[in-house]
Amino acid sequence: MTSGTTEDKVAVGGVETGGELVARDVSVSFEGLKALTGVNLAIPRGRITGLIGPNGAGKTTLVNVLTGFQAVDEGEVLVEGEPAHSIVPHKLRRLGIARTFQSGRLFRELPVLDNLEVTGIGLGLSRRVAIAEAERSMQWLGISHLADTIAGALPYTDERRVAIGRALMCKPRYVLLDEPAAGMSAHESRDLAQVIRRIAGELGIGVLLIEHNIGLVLEVCERIFVLDSGEIIEIGPPEQIRKSDAVRHAYMGTQSDAVVLPSPAAEPRTTGWRPGR
Repeated sequence: MTSGTTEDKVAVGGVETGGELVARDVSVSFEGLKALTGVNLAIPRGRITGLIGPNGAGKTTLVNVLTGFQAVDEGEVLVEGEPAHSIVPHKLRRLGIARTFQSGRLFRELPVLDNLEVTGIGLGLSRRVAIAEAERSMQWLGISHLADTIAGALPYTDERRVAIGRALMCKPRYVLLDEPAAGMSAHESRDLAQVIRRIAGELGIGVLLIEHNIGLVLEVCERIFVLDSGEIIEIGPPEQIRKSDAVRHAYMGTQSDAVVLPSPAAEPRTTGWRPGR
């Protein structure tokens, strides 16, 4: 398949593909059970895209497809126009596709600095350069004070911050954040929102935010994809998603107007992610 040409560009979720991370017509089955059916999703560079849906909707399967952990039965994944659905995870990481995991997946016996350093070495950096890159990443996130802390001794919310730091090593082109606000208080989630904005705005990274914290998604995302039973049921900006009967029905099992998703305007904003809480 020759990609990147005008003829190859197709609108996916309101985004013209060719310079994005894209899932196109992706289907996945497990022992005959459809996990994803004809899913289309596009993650543009420098923007924040949301992926929400009730439990069992297929969100993790889709993230695994985009990052090489799950093969597709049908469809394809494109990285800036180039087919990538048959590339293994570590090679996709070197192509600039990074992710966090719901479980953190830190090296719990190692200090935080070493966790980031190992990531850099895995990406082909020398140890000296990997350490320098790790220190820059921690400073950018405001977690330098955690450098010598053993990862296994971190509070849960700090584990999430370190996981984001690992994902940002070597400034990837795309970052998929899988439940980064899990376990965070409302105050910490608002601070996290500022970091996510900085990742997209300052670093020009395309962000896919997968979250059960709907208020956070509505606050920071420009475009949101809603997945239910393995299919995309709604795509649009936050206000459209908040008012959608289909989305309310997916989450609440009703189309009543009495069921209202939270308004992003109701969330006060803070000036930055304050470390050490």
